[in-house]
Amino acid sequence: MARRGEAVRSIAKQLGCSRNTVRRYLRDDAARRYGPREPRACKLDDYKSYLRERVEQARPRWIPATVLLREISERGYGGGISQLKAFLAPLKRSEPEPVVRFETPPGQQMQADFTHVRRGRDPLIALVATMGYSRATFVKFTSGEDARTLCGGLREAFDYFGGVPAHVLFDNTKAVVIERDAYGPGLHRCGTTR
Repeated sequence: MARRGEAVRSIAKQLGCSRNTVRRYLRDDAARRYGPREPRACKLDDYKSYLRERVEQARPRWIPATVLLREISERGYGGGISQLKAFLAPLKRSEPEPVVRFETPPGQQMQADFTHVRRGRDPLIALVATMGYSRATFVKFTSGEDARTLCGGLREAFDYFGGVPAHVLFDNTKAVVIERDAYGPGLHRCGTTR
């Protein structure tokens, strides 16, 4: 406003402040910039180091806020749980689980499974076959997931990849697994396909 040539009185009137305030901001460069505010004291300040220590001791597990509230209340904390939860939220970092890639030699294994693209009256299902070594993928869209469709799709996948792998791994598809846990936990009864 001042660069456009407006007077101090006009600027003060438009902004709803005193002329002295406008003059101070125009003269002093430091007054124009906002700095970080001083942190306000809160009831939790005296207990923050204790809470950090307790959280670190419990890693990789997590102590619920209600338990920590009870512990610091016994030490004299007079605040509520909302303030405590807000303080604990950034401390609750979850360690990402390491990604373990299952590698197989070339031509050793192919993984095949059906996936539903669209459900309902007119379903669209895809047979997805992925080679274990190269991660090359073959996809065939179908309307069913029966054994005939599976066998036909696998033949097309073998033609596409230019050969047959030593093993084809399935993930409980209905066309392969007849009964789950038939012979004990994790031991399924499978149909034989040729």
